Parts: sequence; structure tokens; C-alpha cells
Amino acid sequence: MLGMFLSALDQTVVATAIRTIADDLDGFDLQAWATTAFLITSTIVTPLYGKLSDIYGRKPLFVTAIVLFLIGSLLCGTASSMYELAAYRAVQGMGAGGLMSLAFAIIGDIVPPRERSKYQGYFMAVFGTSSVLGPVIGGFFAGADSVLGAAGWRWIFWVNLPVGAVALAVVYRFLHVPHTPRPHRIDWPGALALVLALVPLLTVAEQGREWGWGSGRAIGCYVVGVIGIVLFLLAERQYGDEALLPLRMFRGRTYAVGSAGSLVIGMGMFGAMALLPQYLQIVKGSSPTMGGLQMLPLVVGIMSAAAVSGTIITRTGRYKIFPLIGSVLMTVALLLFSRIGADTPLWQTMLIMAVFGAGLGVNMQPVILAVQNAVDPRDMGVATAAVTFFRQMGGTLGTAVFLSVLFTGLTKDIGTRVAEASRTDEYRAALAAHPDQAATLQAAGSGSLSDTSFINTLDAVIAHPFKVGFSDAMSTVFLMAAGIMLIGVAVMWRLPELPLRSQSGLQARAAAESAPAAPPAAAVDLDDDSDLDLNDPDLRELDEETTRPRCTRS
Repeated sequence: MLGMFLSALDQTVVATAIRTIADDLDGFDLQAWATTAFLITSTIVTPLYGKLSDIYGRKPLFVTAIVLFLIGSLLCGTASSMYELAAYRAVQGMGAGGLMSLAFAIIGDIVPPRERSKYQGYFMAVFGTSSVLGPVIGGFFAGADSVLGAAGWRWIFWVNLPVGAVALAVVYRFLHVPHTPRPHRIDWPGALALVLALVPLLTVAEQGREWGWGSGRAIGCYVVGVIGIVLFLLAERQYGDEALLPLRMFRGRTYAVGSAGSLVIGMGMFGAMALLPQYLQIVKGSSPTMGGLQMLPLVVGIMSAAAVSGTIITRTGRYKIFPLIGSVLMTVALLLFSRIGADTPLWQTMLIMAVFGAGLGVNMQPVILAVQNAVDPRDMGVATAAVTFFRQMGGTLGTAVFLSVLFTGLTKDIGTRVAEASRTDEYRAALAAHPDQAATLQAAGSGSLSDTSFINTLDAVIAHPFKVGFSDAMSTVFLMAAGIMLIGVAVMWRLPELPLRSQSGLQARAAAESAPAAPPAAAVDLDDDSDLDLNDPDLRELDEETTRPRCTRS
């Protein structure tokens, strides 16, 4: 829970303060680099953490993840440009990729699936608490010009250091997950191919609006990405059970549906959560701290829905309905978000946040629970990491694409709204009263968006077209996210519902290792098929998935 808190706190702190950071580093229109760099590295290393933890044990990998995360946090606080911040965020992401997935894998090791859902409330409480504290902490430091001689926003990264030190000490001292070493070889070719596939595709997703989606550089990224995907599949096929993402696991419907659903839902979830703080700060004029507190309904929705669904799953053993309900709620919330504008009352926006949070609360944990329950306990780490990987992959794509779409339409929408307002008497009177502000807003409408802090200094009438244009651009993004979430509803409809096991991962592995070997079947002359009696029970076994009889020869 401490490791998960460290990762979740950082995401909410940075999301709240990213506008202040970008303005201070003169890179508001480059902020996607910092976000995408973190998501790229955390996404790539997530399956690697899962596989290595199955081989070497959870604890050493969990400690490694915390240490890398703290090193990245220390470096982020020293950044002097958005590109430098993006590089340091990439280091931070290398640690963050193991925090969430390994936390869930450790719980899978020590808690049986039937009881695991009641712990869902604890984990979502960690997520919810960080969602409240993160904006408050981020807003406090982002709003301070200087703290102990350094710019206030730098402390949103350095605040991770004491929290991480406590997490590291507690994990090192108290976390004891038994592990039996097993023969292995590490799928490094698969890991390198995954890097080759993801980096160019995610880069073009973020830069496509500037390069042009059909430009030479974009096409080059597409080609390299496809080559990387092909090489990754070949590597996974060659490594078999020791692959980074074993292809055999996709034959199980629960694993396949859970992975696909996590990919789609991650796109809608991360895209919306990246935009809401900016809406509150830019359109509603809230300070970072106030903007974080205004997202409290989202947190309440997450925590309450997670607690209720966890209790019901524990009592009934039924879980399929919750990811389906959650996907529907998120779709409805995104459609409602697309209708909000600059003049929408804040209480309406907050109600929609509560609906969106409830959808998240009943969606995240049951999918992981379903996958952990369906796979072999020996694959607990790689299966949990796969679900997290696909969710992160969806979040990376969603954030990059949605921010790209936002900035593509932003200047056009602002220019349109400024032109419309300029024909009104009220706007002309405001311009006459504040002639210096007219040039500032005109520059913003023509594409200069490296710093949005000027909006807080404008007269309300002059600032209004900018805010309306920003809302218009966000509406397009929310509609796209809603369309993607509809696909998520269709995918989750296919999620199977299996009886929840009563053994934890450790108990199941111990039982399998201590079970006596099956007695040898009667000797058979393999060269003479007439000696085989296909009705002999010693020579038949039932395939659990297809119910087709198979003959076993010894």
C-alpha cells in the first residue's frame, strides 16, 4: 500500500501542477512530452517487472522500483526546461512501472481471490487519499514562488523523497513473500523489440499534430513501430513460457478480454483525468490547490463504489457485472463532460466527476481480480503486470492523442470565439478600457500558448472568449474518449465469470509443489496400437477447456 501510495500521489501531484510547471519553463504546449515520457518508460518496464518478479521474487524488484522512482524524483526537481524534465520523468517512470503492478501481484500472492475483493476498498482508499492529498500538496507548492530557496513547483517532486524513504524502510523490514528460485532465461530480445515498437508509435501520437500525420517522419515512425511489433511477436513465440508476455496466456478468454479491456479503458480514463485539472484552472480560474479540492467528488465516487463492489464480490463471488457497470458509467460521464462549457455551473461538473469516479471505482480492481483468478498461480506476476501494462499503454496513447487533438483545435477555437466576441459592444468596451490586454489575447489566439498564466490577469470579459475556446476544444476530446469507452463496454461484455479460488497464490503454488506425483500408467508398446485400450481410465484425461478426451501414452 505504501508503494502504491507513492506512485498514485506523484501522478495526482504532477497533474495538478503541470500547468504551473509548464508556464514557468515556457513550455505549456510541450507539456505532453513530460507526461508521455513518464508513461512510455513506465509502460515498457511494467511487463519486465512482472516477469522478473516471477523469477527472482517480488521483494527485490519492488525495492528496485522504489529506488529508481526516488532517483527520478530527485532529478525532476532540478529540471531547467521541459525537455530536461521529460528526460528525468522517463527515469522516474522506470520505477513507477513496478510500483502498481507489483503491489497487486503481492496481494495476489498472499490473499485468496474470494477474499481479495474486500481488500479492494483499502487499495482504492490509498488511491483516493492520494487523489485528495496530491492536488492539495501540488497546489500548495505550485502556488508558492519559492520554498527554501527553490521554486515551489520543484518540491512536488522532492516531497516524494521522505515518503519513498518510509516506504523503502517498511518494505525492506516487514515485507516477506516466500519465493522458490526457478530455472529461467530472460526475454531481453522481447524487451528490446517492445521498446522499438512503442517509442516511435507513442512519439508520433504526441508529435503528429506538428509533423503532420502523413509526413515523412510520421510514416517512418509507423514503419519502425510495425517492425518492432513483428519482432516482439517473433521473440515471444520463440521464448514460449519464458516470454515477457507469453502468447499462450492469450488463449484464455479472461486474460485476453481483461488485457483488451484494460487497454481501451486506460485510454478513456487517463485522457479525462489529464484534462479535468486544466479545465478547472484555466476555464474556471481555480488555483492549483482549489482545483485539487474541487476534484474531491471524483475521489468520493472512486472510494464509495470500490467499497460497495468489494463487499458484494466477497459475499457473492460474482464480479463480471462490475467492470461492465463501470464502463457504462464512465461512458455516460464522458458524454456529459463533452457538454460542459465555460459558463457551466461548477456543481454540475462536480456531479459528473462523481459519476466518473464511481465508474473507475468498480472497474479497476475486478478486472485484475478476474485475471489473477484465471491464470496459473506461477504466472501471477506476469499476468498482473500484463493488465497494468495494457492499461498504461492505453493511458499513454490516450494522453498523447487527446492532448494532441486538444492543441490542434485549441488555437482555431480560441480564434473563432475571439472573432465572435469582437463584434459585441461589451467586448469592444472592455478592449477600450484595457488596450494592453487585447494584444495579449490576440497572440494567444494566433498560436502562442507556451504560457497560459496571462489568463488570470485579463479582464473577465476579455478572457471569456479564450475560456470558451478552451472548453470547445476539450468537448471534442471528451467525445472521442466517450466513443472509445463504448468499445470498452463491448469488450467487458465478453469477460467470463469463473468461480473465485479459495487459495492465495502462495498457497496454490505450495500445494502444487507438495502434491505427490501421479502413479505411472501401465506400460504400453508404442509400436503396436492394438495394445491401447482407449476406454482405459488410466489412458484418458479430460481437457478442462474443450472437454475433448485426449489419449495419454506412457
